Amino acid sequence: MSGQNVALAVSVFFACAVEAVEALTIVLAVGVTRGWRSALYGVGAATVVLAAIVAALGPALTALPINALRVVVGGLLLIFGLQWLRKAILRSAGFKAMHDEDKAFAEETEAAREATPAGTGFDGYSFTLAFKGVLLEGLEVVFIVLTFGASQHNLGAAVIGAVAAVLLVTFTGVAVKAPLARVPENWMKLAVGVMLTSFGTFWGAEGAGADWPGGDAALLVLVPVVALVSAGCIAWLRSRKAAVSAPAPASEVVGS
Repeated sequence: MSGQNVALAVSVFFACAVEAVEALTIVLAVGVTRGWRSALYGVGAATVVLAAIVAALGPALTALPINALRVVVGGLLLIFGLQWLRKAILRSAGFKAMHDEDKAFAEETEAAREATPAGTGFDGYSFTLAFKGVLLEGLEVVFIVLTFGASQHNLGAAVIGAVAAVLLVTFTGVAVKAPLARVPENWMKLAVGVMLTSFGTFWGAEGAGADWPGGDAALLVLVPVVALVSAGCIAWLRSRKAAVSAPAPASEVVGS
């Protein structure tokens, strides 16, 4: 596997791991509170729907002209990547609350307890909640896999990264039977935002006809540059927040 394919698989792994953690939190809350059978039915049904979407869209995307595909995919990755970066930077700087999987787990659990009792038969509430959670987060995974894989005409590497992420998160969640609250999710999202923004810039410009110095090796410069700019934004925002929160000097208070 070439260096670019490894970078592709690693990027997909981290992006999909974030989505898998959020889906697992929902499924665990429903399963622990109301029983596992209907919740697992919902997970299975969502998985079938996602597989059908991949089977339908995968060949269509890979059949598109590579330059047109890279422009479209590059633009989409930039949109998603900049959104992830913005939220991660604001959280790191203290302008936005950190995502708390423990809190999310508690909220989902409380909602499940307050819903209509499950009884002994099929629990429509558990099925629907698990199905919706896995489907929505799974669609993000499908988007990541298809866009990354199709833009490089290498769905295999993207699928390997996604499957590894989902399996690792699932096995860990089953083993501890609790939300993965210790996962540094915001740092993962920051890293994913950097990767999506970098790849989106690279592929979008390449699809539009630009020639990057060094070809694919330009990513080795582009990714650190985006990361450094993001770190600079975090440092600047933290300094601004500290300046605004700092108490006024005593002389100014007396003079007023």
